[in-house]
Amino acid sequence: MAGKKVTAVIKLQCPAGSATPAPPVGPALGPHGVSAPKFVQEFNDRTRKMEKGLIIPVIITVYQDKSYTFILKTPPAAVLIKKAMKLDKGSSNPLRDKVGKITKKDLEEIAKEKLPDLNANDLEAAKKIIAGTARSMGVEVEQ
Repeated sequence: MAGKKVTAVIKLQCPAGSATPAPPVGPALGPHGVSAPKFVQEFNDRTRKMEKGLIIPVIITVYQDKSYTFILKTPPAAVLIKKAMKLDKGSSNPLRDKVGKITKKDLEEIAKEKLPDLNANDLEAAKKIIAGTARSMGVEVEQ
């Protein structure tokens, strides 16, 4: 890949194992000359072992010759918190309306999963970041 000129970096969030060339994928890739069906096929193949429908951020690097590479990230913290607590959505008013309470164990599991993509030096810092996300969703954090 060395020597290829990068023409675009596209960031998308697609459902694991069930992405389609429909928006937002097709319109994001089309202007750069990347085949949306080909990308969707590769993305679905690489995410097939993950939980179907889990939102996976992906960073696509498009090169001048219309080839591309992509990197899969860990699911957003809010998605993992909702999954751990079996919530449909967070609170519309997180200061007043609490939607649940997350345990230290769940917080630590989410922090371990997110650690490679977080701007944190250790697990304690990662747990604080995840706890902040939980609070902003109206989820109380167990002390």
